[in-house]
Amino acid sequence: MFNKVIFAGNLTRDPELRYSAQGTPICNFSLAVNSRVKQASEWKEETLFIDVVVFGKQAEPCSQYLSKGRPALVEGRLRERRWEKDGQQRSKFEVLAQGVRFLGSPGGKRQAESAPQSGEAYSPPPDDAIDEPF
Repeated sequence: MFNKVIFAGNLTRDPELRYSAQGTPICNFSLAVNSRVKQASEWKEETLFIDVVVFGKQAEPCSQYLSKGRPALVEGRLRERRWEKDGQQRSKFEVLAQGVRFLGSPGGKRQAESAPQSGEAYSPPPDDAIDEPF
């Protein structure tokens, strides 16, 4: 099977960093991805809000250098999470990032001298080497 997505958008909120019981860094953020769709004779703007999860060495730089409104390009695979709440089955799709590229110039409150330059990416280990904590 082939499961790969690549998209670019702007962060809708600051990233959240946490650690698994084994100490693996996990960073969560959401991207707003805009596209134009032609309906009848008019072009309509369409926005998708996509949840992204980053594991391992790439999680900490994402948390440190990305912030709300900053553009990023994400390459990864889709994953469905399922759970039960109040007796009802729920699910959602999210992207398990295999690569995140920081776009635009670093700015705002999180700017640092060591911040990655525009287009610089952090590459995690191959997909089969990612240790998902759940």
